[in-house]
Amino acid sequence: MTDRETLYTAALTRMNHFHLAGLLYLYREMGSATAVVENRHRLKELLPDASPRLMEGLAHIDEALKRAENELEYDEANGIQAIAMNDARYPARLRECDDAPLMLFYKGNADLNQRRIVSIVGTRHITAYGQDVTRRFVNDLKQLCPQVLIVSGMAYGVDINAHRSALDNSYETVAVLAHGLDCLYPPRHKPTAQQMLDRGGLLTEFFTQTNADKLNFVRRNRIVAGMSDACLLVESAAHGGGLITARLARDYHRDVFAFPGRIGDPYSEGCNRLIRDNGAALITSAHDFVKAMGWEEDAARLKAGREGIERQLFPQLSAEEQAVVAALGRQNDVQINRLAVLSNLPIGQLAALLFELEMKGVVKPLAGGVYHLLG
Repeated sequence: MTDRETLYTAALTRMNHFHLAGLLYLYREMGSATAVVENRHRLKELLPDASPRLMEGLAHIDEALKRAENELEYDEANGIQAIAMNDARYPARLRECDDAPLMLFYKGNADLNQRRIVSIVGTRHITAYGQDVTRRFVNDLKQLCPQVLIVSGMAYGVDINAHRSALDNSYETVAVLAHGLDCLYPPRHKPTAQQMLDRGGLLTEFFTQTNADKLNFVRRNRIVAGMSDACLLVESAAHGGGLITARLARDYHRDVFAFPGRIGDPYSEGCNRLIRDNGAALITSAHDFVKAMGWEEDAARLKAGREGIERQLFPQLSAEEQAVVAALGRQNDVQINRLAVLSNLPIGQLAALLFELEMKGVVKPLAGGVYHLLG
Protein backbone atom coordinates (compact mmCIF):
# COMPACT_ATOMS: atom_id res chain seq x y z
CA MET A 1 0.00 0.00 0.00
CA THR A 2 1.68 3.22 -1.19
CA ASP A 3 1.33 6.57 0.55
CA ARG A 4 -0.28 7.96 -2.59
CA GLU A 5 -2.92 5.23 -2.70
CA THR A 6 -3.73 5.80 0.97
CA LEU A 7 -4.00 9.55 0.40
CA TYR A 8 -6.24 9.16 -2.62
CA THR A 9 -8.45 6.63 -0.85
CA ALA A 10 -8.80 9.02 2.09
CA ALA A 11 -9.75 11.82 -0.29
CA LEU A 12 -12.42 9.67 -1.91
CA THR A 13 -13.62 8.69 1.55
CA ARG A 14 -14.02 12.40 2.32
CA MET A 15 -16.47 12.53 -0.60
CA ASN A 16 -18.24 9.30 0.40
CA HIS A 17 -21.24 10.84 2.13
CA PHE A 18 -22.18 12.45 -1.17
CA HIS A 19 -21.24 9.75 -3.66
CA LEU A 20 -20.82 6.43 -1.80
CA ALA A 21 -22.37 4.10 -4.38
CA GLY A 22 -20.77 5.83 -7.35
CA LEU A 23 -17.31 6.04 -5.81
CA LEU A 24 -17.37 2.42 -4.73
CA TYR A 25 -18.38 1.43 -8.26
CA LEU A 26 -15.52 3.44 -9.76
CA TYR A 27 -13.04 2.11 -7.22
CA ARG A 28 -13.92 -1.50 -7.99
CA GLU A 29 -14.10 -1.00 -11.73
CA MET A 30 -10.76 0.79 -11.94
CA GLY A 31 -8.98 -1.23 -9.26
CA SER A 32 -7.58 1.52 -7.05
CA ALA A 33 -8.12 5.02 -5.74
CA THR A 34 -5.01 6.13 -7.61
CA ALA A 35 -6.54 5.08 -10.92
CA VAL A 36 -9.78 6.92 -10.10
CA VAL A 37 -8.11 10.19 -9.10
CA GLU A 38 -5.45 10.27 -11.82
CA ASN A 39 -8.01 9.54 -14.53
CA ARG A 40 -10.75 11.77 -13.10
CA HIS A 41 -10.81 14.02 -16.18
CA ARG A 42 -11.31 11.01 -18.51
CA LEU A 43 -13.96 9.17 -16.49
CA LYS A 44 -16.73 9.65 -19.05
CA GLU A 45 -14.48 8.10 -21.67
CA LEU A 46 -13.39 5.19 -19.45
CA LEU A 47 -16.73 4.61 -17.71
CA PRO A 48 -19.69 6.06 -19.63
CA ASP A 49 -22.04 5.21 -16.73
CA ALA A 50 -20.28 7.60 -14.33
CA SER A 51 -22.79 10.19 -13.14
CA PRO A 52 -22.27 13.88 -14.00
CA ARG A 53 -22.55 14.81 -10.30
CA LEU A 54 -19.81 12.39 -9.38
CA MET A 55 -17.59 13.60 -12.23
CA GLU A 56 -18.04 17.17 -11.07
CA GLY A 57 -17.14 16.20 -7.51
CA LEU A 58 -13.96 14.46 -8.64
CA ALA A 59 -13.01 17.40 -10.83
CA HIS A 60 -12.91 19.55 -7.69
CA ILE A 61 -11.18 17.04 -5.40
CA ASP A 62 -8.42 19.43 -4.25
CA GLU A 63 -10.25 20.39 -1.06
CA ALA A 64 -10.83 16.73 -0.21
CA LEU A 65 -7.15 15.97 -0.84
CA LYS A 66 -6.07 18.73 1.53
CA ARG A 67 -8.43 17.46 4.24
CA ALA A 68 -7.15 13.90 3.65
CA GLU A 69 -3.53 15.04 4.10
CA ASN A 70 -4.40 16.66 7.43
CA GLU A 71 -6.28 13.54 8.52
CA LEU A 72 -3.41 11.19 7.72
CA GLU A 73 -0.96 13.44 9.55
CA TYR A 74 -3.18 13.32 12.63
CA ASP A 75 -3.52 9.55 12.31
CA GLU A 76 0.22 9.01 12.14
CA ALA A 77 0.80 11.21 15.17
CA ASN A 78 -1.85 9.43 17.22
CA GLY A 79 -1.26 5.76 16.43
CA ILE A 80 -4.28 5.40 14.13
CA GLN A 81 -4.11 3.05 11.16
CA ALA A 82 -5.68 4.29 7.92
CA ILE A 83 -6.77 1.09 6.16
CA ALA A 84 -7.85 1.29 2.51
CA MET A 85 -10.15 -1.30 0.99
CA ASN A 86 -7.37 -3.04 -0.97
CA ASP A 87 -5.15 -3.22 2.13
CA ALA A 88 -4.64 -6.74 3.53
CA ARG A 89 -5.60 -5.43 6.99
CA TYR A 90 -9.07 -4.41 5.77
CA PRO A 91 -11.84 -6.76 7.02
CA ALA A 92 -12.25 -9.23 4.17
CA ARG A 93 -15.85 -10.06 5.10
CA LEU A 94 -16.79 -6.38 4.95
CA ARG A 95 -15.07 -5.92 1.59
CA GLU A 96 -17.64 -8.30 0.07
CA CYS A 97 -20.53 -5.96 0.94
CA ASP A 98 -22.02 -3.71 -1.75
CA ASP A 99 -21.87 -0.61 0.45
CA ALA A 100 -18.54 -1.18 2.20
CA PRO A 101 -16.55 1.95 3.14
CA LEU A 102 -13.51 2.69 1.00
CA MET A 103 -11.37 3.32 4.07
CA LEU A 104 -11.41 2.54 7.78
CA PHE A 105 -9.57 4.21 10.63
CA TYR A 106 -8.44 1.83 13.34
CA LYS A 107 -6.75 2.09 16.68
CA GLY A 108 -6.01 -1.22 18.38
CA ASN A 109 -4.18 -4.52 18.08
CA ALA A 110 -6.81 -7.12 17.16
CA ASP A 111 -6.74 -8.83 13.77
CA LEU A 112 -9.85 -7.66 11.88
CA ASN A 113 -9.71 -10.89 9.85
CA GLN A 114 -9.83 -13.41 12.66
CA ARG A 115 -11.19 -16.87 11.91
CA ARG A 116 -14.29 -16.30 14.06
CA ILE A 117 -16.03 -12.91 14.40
CA VAL A 118 -19.37 -12.40 16.13
CA SER A 119 -21.34 -9.17 16.51
CA ILE A 120 -23.54 -8.78 19.58
CA VAL A 121 -26.14 -6.01 19.41
CA GLY A 122 -29.40 -4.89 20.96
CA THR A 123 -31.22 -2.23 22.92
CA ARG A 124 -29.61 0.65 24.77
CA HIS A 125 -32.10 -0.02 27.59
CA ILE A 126 -30.79 -3.43 28.60
CA THR A 127 -32.60 -5.23 31.43
CA ALA A 128 -31.15 -7.48 34.11
CA TYR A 129 -32.24 -10.41 31.92
CA GLY A 130 -30.30 -9.04 28.95
CA GLN A 131 -27.21 -8.44 31.06
CA ASP A 132 -27.31 -12.01 32.34
CA VAL A 133 -27.88 -13.45 28.86
CA THR A 134 -24.94 -11.49 27.43
CA ARG A 135 -22.60 -12.40 30.28
CA ARG A 136 -23.48 -16.11 30.21
CA PHE A 137 -23.31 -16.34 26.43
CA VAL A 138 -19.83 -14.80 26.17
CA ASN A 139 -18.55 -16.79 29.15
CA ASP A 140 -19.84 -20.08 27.75
CA LEU A 141 -18.67 -19.26 24.23
CA LYS A 142 -15.15 -18.80 25.58
CA GLN A 143 -15.22 -22.38 26.88
CA LEU A 144 -16.31 -23.70 23.47
CA CYS A 145 -14.45 -21.38 21.09
CA PRO A 146 -11.45 -19.70 22.72
CA GLN A 147 -10.52 -17.55 19.68
CA VAL A 148 -13.42 -15.26 18.75
CA LEU A 149 -13.45 -11.53 18.06
CA ILE A 150 -16.50 -9.84 19.62
CA VAL A 151 -17.79 -6.78 17.72
CA SER A 152 -20.34 -4.20 18.85
CA GLY A 153 -20.96 -0.47 18.79
CA MET A 154 -19.86 0.94 22.19
CA ALA A 155 -23.39 2.26 22.87
CA TYR A 156 -25.22 2.01 26.18
CA GLY A 157 -27.00 -1.24 26.95
CA VAL A 158 -26.23 -4.43 25.08
CA ASP A 159 -23.19 -3.01 23.24
CA ILE A 160 -21.15 -2.03 26.27
CA ASN A 161 -22.17 -5.20 28.12
CA ALA A 162 -20.91 -7.25 25.17
CA HIS A 163 -17.56 -5.42 25.17
CA ARG A 164 -17.13 -5.76 28.93
CA SER A 165 -18.11 -9.44 28.93
CA ALA A 166 -15.54 -10.04 26.19
CA LEU A 167 -12.82 -8.33 28.22
CA ASP A 168 -13.82 -10.28 31.34
CA ASN A 169 -13.29 -13.50 29.39
CA SER A 170 -10.00 -12.45 27.75
CA TYR A 171 -11.62 -12.14 24.34
CA GLU A 172 -10.51 -9.41 21.96
CA THR A 173 -13.32 -6.97 21.22
CA VAL A 174 -13.69 -4.17 18.66
CA ALA A 175 -16.10 -1.25 18.83
CA VAL A 176 -17.33 0.32 15.60
CA LEU A 177 -17.89 4.03 16.24
CA ALA A 178 -20.24 6.58 14.69
CA HIS A 179 -17.69 9.40 14.83
CA GLY A 180 -13.97 10.08 14.42
CA LEU A 181 -11.26 8.65 16.66
CA ASP A 182 -10.43 12.01 18.23
CA CYS A 183 -13.31 11.63 20.69
CA LEU A 184 -15.50 8.96 22.25
CA TYR A 185 -19.27 8.75 22.56
CA PRO A 186 -20.58 8.18 25.11
CA PRO A 187 -17.73 9.65 27.21
CA ARG A 188 -18.75 7.43 30.14
CA HIS A 189 -17.39 4.39 28.29
CA LYS A 190 -13.87 5.78 27.96
CA PRO A 191 -12.35 3.43 30.62
CA THR A 192 -13.69 0.40 28.74
CA ALA A 193 -12.46 1.82 25.43
CA GLN A 194 -9.02 2.25 26.95
CA GLN A 195 -8.94 -1.42 27.96
CA MET A 196 -10.02 -2.38 24.46
CA LEU A 197 -6.99 -0.68 22.93
CA ASP A 198 -4.90 -3.36 24.67
CA ARG A 199 -7.23 -6.24 23.77
CA GLY A 200 -9.16 -5.30 20.64
CA GLY A 201 -9.63 -1.82 19.28
CA LEU A 202 -11.76 1.06 18.03
CA LEU A 203 -12.83 1.23 14.37
CA THR A 204 -14.61 3.87 12.29
CA GLU A 205 -15.09 5.05 8.71
CA PHE A 206 -15.33 8.69 9.82
CA PHE A 207 -12.65 11.37 9.80
CA THR A 208 -11.72 13.13 12.99
CA GLN A 209 -13.92 16.12 13.90
CA THR A 210 -16.96 14.11 12.84
CA ASN A 211 -19.79 14.28 15.38
CA ALA A 212 -21.87 11.31 16.49
CA ASP A 213 -24.91 12.33 14.42
CA LYS A 214 -27.97 10.10 14.26
CA LEU A 215 -27.41 9.08 10.63
CA ASN A 216 -23.85 8.02 11.43
CA PHE A 217 -25.12 5.35 13.83
CA VAL A 218 -27.15 3.78 11.02
CA ARG A 219 -24.09 3.85 8.73
CA ARG A 220 -22.01 2.37 11.55
CA ASN A 221 -24.38 -0.60 11.83
CA ARG A 222 -23.52 -1.90 8.37
CA ILE A 223 -19.87 -2.26 9.40
CA VAL A 224 -20.85 -4.13 12.57
CA ALA A 225 -22.94 -6.51 10.46
CA GLY A 226 -20.64 -6.80 7.47
CA MET A 227 -17.35 -7.60 9.22
CA SER A 228 -18.85 -10.50 11.23
CA ASP A 229 -19.68 -14.14 10.55
CA ALA A 230 -22.87 -13.89 12.59
CA CYS A 231 -25.03 -11.27 14.29
CA LEU A 232 -26.58 -11.98 17.69
CA LEU A 233 -29.53 -9.89 18.92
CA VAL A 234 -29.85 -10.04 22.71
CA GLU A 235 -32.73 -7.66 23.50
CA SER A 236 -34.65 -5.23 21.32
CA ALA A 237 -37.84 -3.22 21.40
CA ALA A 238 -40.19 -3.34 18.42
CA HIS A 239 -38.00 -0.74 16.70
CA GLY A 240 -34.32 -0.07 17.24
CA GLY A 241 -30.78 -0.06 15.95
CA GLY A 242 -30.23 -3.71 16.82
CA LEU A 243 -33.00 -4.71 14.42
CA ILE A 244 -31.40 -2.57 11.70
CA THR A 245 -28.08 -4.36 12.22
CA ALA A 246 -29.82 -7.75 12.11
CA ARG A 247 -31.56 -6.82 8.85
CA LEU A 248 -28.29 -5.67 7.33
CA ALA A 249 -26.62 -8.90 8.43
CA ARG A 250 -29.33 -10.92 6.64
CA ASP A 251 -28.89 -8.76 3.53
CA TYR A 252 -25.17 -9.60 3.64
CA HIS A 253 -26.01 -13.31 3.97
CA ARG A 254 -24.69 -13.51 7.51
CA ASP A 255 -26.21 -15.82 10.10
CA VAL A 256 -28.58 -14.00 12.44
CA PHE A 257 -29.63 -15.25 15.89
CA ALA A 258 -31.83 -13.87 18.65
CA PHE A 259 -32.52 -14.74 22.25
CA PRO A 260 -36.24 -15.03 22.98
CA GLY A 261 -37.82 -13.11 25.85
CA ARG A 262 -40.98 -13.23 27.89
CA ILE A 263 -44.16 -12.33 26.00
CA GLY A 264 -45.14 -8.76 26.82
CA ASP A 265 -41.68 -7.59 27.83
CA PRO A 266 -41.10 -4.41 25.76
CA TYR A 267 -37.39 -5.07 25.23
CA SER A 268 -37.96 -8.62 24.05
CA GLU A 269 -40.63 -7.70 21.53
CA GLY A 270 -38.17 -7.10 18.70
CA CYS A 271 -36.36 -10.42 19.28
CA ASN A 272 -39.60 -12.38 19.51
CA ARG A 273 -41.00 -10.85 16.33
CA LEU A 274 -37.75 -11.42 14.45
CA ILE A 275 -37.79 -15.09 15.45
CA ARG A 276 -41.51 -15.40 14.62
CA ASP A 277 -40.97 -13.93 11.15
CA ASN A 278 -37.96 -16.20 10.45
CA GLY A 279 -35.61 -13.22 10.49
CA ALA A 280 -33.41 -14.86 13.10
CA ALA A 281 -32.77 -18.32 14.47
CA LEU A 282 -33.76 -18.86 18.09
CA ILE A 283 -30.94 -19.73 20.47
CA THR A 284 -30.88 -20.13 24.23
CA SER A 285 -27.18 -20.77 24.82
CA ALA A 286 -23.67 -20.58 23.40
CA HIS A 287 -23.93 -24.32 22.73
CA ASP A 288 -26.92 -23.67 20.44
CA PHE A 289 -24.96 -20.99 18.63
CA VAL A 290 -21.78 -23.05 18.18
CA LYS A 291 -23.79 -26.00 16.84
CA ALA A 292 -25.74 -23.80 14.41
CA MET A 293 -22.53 -22.21 13.13
CA GLY A 294 -20.79 -25.57 12.74
CA TRP A 295 -18.00 -24.53 15.07
CA GLU A 296 -17.99 -27.73 17.14
CA GLU A 297 -14.47 -28.45 15.90
CA ASP A 298 -13.20 -25.59 18.08
CA ALA A 299 -14.74 -27.14 21.17
CA ALA A 300 -13.43 -30.60 20.24
CA ARG A 301 -9.92 -29.26 19.65
CA LEU A 302 -10.02 -27.37 22.94
CA LYS A 303 -11.16 -30.46 24.83
CA ALA A 304 -8.42 -32.57 23.25
CA GLY A 305 -5.86 -29.94 24.12
CA ARG A 306 -6.97 -29.82 27.73
CA GLU A 307 -6.86 -33.57 28.03
CA GLY A 308 -3.40 -33.58 26.48
CA ILE A 309 -2.16 -30.98 28.96
CA GLU A 310 -3.50 -32.89 31.94
CA ARG A 311 -2.31 -36.26 30.68
CA GLN A 312 1.08 -35.42 29.16
CA LEU A 313 2.51 -32.10 30.31
CA PHE A 314 1.90 -32.24 34.04
CA PRO A 315 2.28 -35.89 35.19
CA GLN A 316 4.14 -34.96 38.40
CA LEU A 317 1.49 -32.70 39.92
CA SER A 318 -0.18 -33.36 43.25
CA ALA A 319 -3.92 -33.93 43.44
CA GLU A 320 -4.46 -30.33 44.60
CA GLU A 321 -2.26 -28.97 41.80
CA GLN A 322 -4.18 -31.07 39.29
CA ALA A 323 -7.39 -29.53 40.64
CA VAL A 324 -6.03 -26.03 39.97
CA VAL A 325 -4.90 -27.00 36.45
CA ALA A 326 -8.30 -28.57 35.74
CA ALA A 327 -10.08 -25.41 36.92
CA LEU A 328 -7.90 -23.20 34.70
CA GLY A 329 -8.47 -25.63 31.84
CA ARG A 330 -12.20 -25.03 32.13
CA GLN A 331 -11.85 -21.26 32.46
CA ASN A 332 -8.47 -19.71 31.83
CA ASP A 333 -7.25 -16.23 32.78
CA VAL A 334 -9.24 -15.77 36.00
CA GLN A 335 -8.55 -13.93 39.23
CA ILE A 336 -7.51 -15.89 42.29
CA ASN A 337 -10.85 -15.33 44.07
CA ARG A 338 -12.74 -16.82 41.14
CA LEU A 339 -10.19 -19.62 40.85
CA ALA A 340 -10.74 -20.49 44.52
CA VAL A 341 -14.42 -21.07 43.71
CA LEU A 342 -13.68 -23.08 40.57
CA SER A 343 -11.11 -25.31 42.29
CA ASN A 344 -12.94 -25.51 45.63
CA LEU A 345 -9.73 -24.61 47.51
CA PRO A 346 -9.14 -22.03 50.26
CA ILE A 347 -7.40 -18.83 49.16
CA GLY A 348 -4.35 -19.41 51.36
CA GLN A 349 -3.76 -22.93 50.08
CA LEU A 350 -4.50 -21.86 46.51
CA ALA A 351 -1.92 -19.05 46.66
CA ALA A 352 0.75 -21.52 47.75
CA LEU A 353 -0.25 -23.97 45.01
CA LEU A 354 -0.15 -21.25 42.36
CA PHE A 355 3.35 -20.30 43.46
CA GLU A 356 4.48 -23.93 43.08
CA LEU A 357 2.80 -24.20 39.69
CA GLU A 358 4.49 -20.99 38.57
CA MET A 359 7.88 -22.42 39.61
CA LYS A 360 7.11 -25.53 37.56
CA GLY A 361 6.26 -23.47 34.50
CA VAL A 362 2.62 -24.52 34.51
CA VAL A 363 0.91 -21.19 35.19
CA LYS A 364 1.80 -17.54 34.68
CA PRO A 365 0.57 -14.64 36.82
CA LEU A 366 -0.93 -11.69 34.92
CA ALA A 367 -1.85 -8.16 35.97
CA GLY A 368 -4.73 -7.78 38.42
CA GLY A 369 -4.22 -11.09 40.23
CA VAL A 370 -5.16 -13.10 37.13
CA TYR A 371 -3.58 -16.50 36.41
CA HIS A 372 -3.03 -18.01 32.97
CA LEU A 373 -2.55 -21.75 32.25
CA LEU A 374 0.40 -22.25 29.93
CA GLY A 375 0.68 -24.88 27.24
